[in-house]
Amino acid sequence: MDPAREACIAGYSQALQDLNRWLEDATTSELQRKSNGTRWTNEELLFHMVFGYMIVRSLLPLVRIMSRLPRSWSRGFAALLDAATGPFDWVNYWGSRAAAMVYDRHRMGRKFEKTITALAHRLERETTVSLARSMPFPTRWDPFFTADMTLADVYTYATLHFDFHAKQLSLRPPDSSPGPS
Repeated sequence: MDPAREACIAGYSQALQDLNRWLEDATTSELQRKSNGTRWTNEELLFHMVFGYMIVRSLLPLVRIMSRLPRSWSRGFAALLDAATGPFDWVNYWGSRAAAMVYDRHRMGRKFEKTITALAHRLERETTVSLARSMPFPTRWDPFFTADMTLADVYTYATLHFDFHAKQLSLRPPDSSPGPS
């Protein structure tokens, strides 16, 4: 396997380890505490971080389809999505809040493990040609979306998103131990 794929899959594994540590180590009170710089609680933000990987599973077929269409169509589609940023932000916020009630601390880890396992298996089967397929993306939806993203970019997006939001958690980093009492 090439180094880029190995790095992507290693990122998935590290994110799973980090998530599991947070879920195991955090108290209910800590999970219900507000995160830093978002309106979500820590538990809601953790779900949102997992959701980034779930959304990649939906984006992969979209990129495959859109990359086969005339470029003007996919640029128009990206522009339409950018124009709908307001409703997207609303759904993104409230959807993560609601979904965290279903995929709470007890179910989130299993969902995440299934999701990244499926992504890693799919990534291992991708060809160099398929990973180079690309489409324009709505750059207003996420700071890690670029004007044009390849399938390889989409696979790596989720870990960039995860790592960014991990810094907003008001939880101890997963590799640290509690300080003296």
